[in-house]
Amino acid sequence: MPDNTIQLAVLDMAGTTVADGGLVLRAFEAAATAAGLEAEGPQRERARRYVLDTMGQSKIAVFRALLGDEDRVQTANRAFESAYDAMIDEVGVTPIPGAAEAISALRDAGVRVALTTGFSRDTQDRLLHALGWHGIADLTLAPSDAGRGRPYPDLVLAAVLRLRIDAVDRVAVLGDTTSDIATGRAAGARIVAGVSTGAHDEPRLRAAGATHVVPSVAEFAELIRAERH
Repeated sequence: MPDNTIQLAVLDMAGTTVADGGLVLRAFEAAATAAGLEAEGPQRERARRYVLDTMGQSKIAVFRALLGDEDRVQTANRAFESAYDAMIDEVGVTPIPGAAEAISALRDAGVRVALTTGFSRDTQDRLLHALGWHGIADLTLAPSDAGRGRPYPDLVLAAVLRLRIDAVDRVAVLGDTTSDIATGRAAGARIVAGVSTGAHDEPRLRAAGATHVVPSVAEFAELIRAERH
């Protein structure tokens, strides 16, 4: 077996393994209103564009960049989490087709799996509960569990440490945003793949430095399994 055999797959949730039907953007609108951003106009439109560009990053970090004032930041973050959590219950979320099977296939092949997010720990747990996914992965991490969220390397490196992976070049990362790609590259992962089921398209993912772009998490699992053989 080669020295750099993939031992760990770090998978994003919303847009990569979970289809949330645009709930992030809908929850942002509620958060922006709560923080006092006018409903329409240049300020709101700039904020929308920033949210789209920074998809995958820690939500509270996004609000800090947009709002500055910490009281408004905390108000926006609470409103976002409340709105998103309510929509999980009202609208529902579903796995990306084949995601659960892909995670099982990776683990059956001896690859550890970590699910990561830019959401808070509470919201991540709510997602996992809604999906019936508690125990599906070896590890789940939110930014508060690791130190910093994307685009920093902390989520990937925390998974490496907690799961006792031998080296960062034995890690494969998958996500649907340029922030996911930046995180994987900053962490030194050998495979940093983009997926076409979420926020950012293939040209953007490749421009960010993706080593691969796959149609879905199912093809990513096949890529990793093929590498191991």
